[in-house]
Amino acid sequence: MRWGGGEEKWSAAAAVSTADAEKRRPQILNMRRLVNMWAVVMYVGQVLKDVLKLPRPLAPPVVKLEKRVDAEYGLPSTHAMAATALSFTLLLSAQERVQFQLEMGVFLAVLLSALVCLSRLYTGMHSALDVICGAAIAGVITISSYPLWQTLDQLQLHSPISPAVALLLPIFLCYRYPELGHYSTTRGDTTVILGAASGCWVGYWLNEQFGLTFEPSGPLPMPMSPVTINAFVLGVGRFMVGLSVLLCTRQTARWTSFAILCCFYGELQHDAKLKRRKEVEVPYYFSTYLTIGLMNTVLVNRLFVILGLL
Repeated sequence: MRWGGGEEKWSAAAAVSTADAEKRRPQILNMRRLVNMWAVVMYVGQVLKDVLKLPRPLAPPVVKLEKRVDAEYGLPSTHAMAATALSFTLLLSAQERVQFQLEMGVFLAVLLSALVCLSRLYTGMHSALDVICGAAIAGVITISSYPLWQTLDQLQLHSPISPAVALLLPIFLCYRYPELGHYSTTRGDTTVILGAASGCWVGYWLNEQFGLTFEPSGPLPMPMSPVTINAFVLGVGRFMVGLSVLLCTRQTARWTSFAILCCFYGELQHDAKLKRRKEVEVPYYFSTYLTIGLMNTVLVNRLFVILGLL
């Protein structure tokens, strides 16, 4: 569970020369790009849904296998957008750092995107138009932003105003989210995404300032490491440790933030509709997932080093 940031300088920085570190500094961490693109395409997709207000497929004739998002609009499919953007962001980023067959990478990116798109048709949640438009919009965002990735990464890591932008811009976007005439889960879901991305952004910046970023040693791109039993065990260990910490963080942050908001507004915590009010919903979700993003990028990676899971 590593969204970016770094680990190995805790134990290996002394073995890396300053010149070598500066030479490798411009390389972009794949997971940081994934988080950034995830936040951008999801916000764009969610806003477009509530601006265009095009309905989901009618049931019947469609048999819907999901009920939670019935109140949400359909076009574009944000699942299709996220799958397309993340698949091709990983493909474009990985070729700078890892040696692999480009043809195989393109095939896997197309396959993953297609499977997610087809799953939205199968579950009855989207029409073919929703899915096609979602994938196309994500493609346009990915291709148009690609030349800016390295510049944005440098600003994200090194600019003194980076933490302020990471906090204020997502909060502003959450509060300016389009209003609907009825309650929908889109604003809350969007706040969750922007809160998590904001926490990760601040965590990346903190790691860079304290010299705790991870950069692999040796020339890039590097050969892909073989999958061994030891690597599999370490991967399972990282997953379990990361999942445990983040679940505990989520529960603690949820309870604490909701209790503070209820006290501030003088409301009872058992009011089921309280979390639907914007003045409660936005700070509740944003603060909770901001904390999760911070813990993931800063604390969890430190635990991996301490426990020898790298």
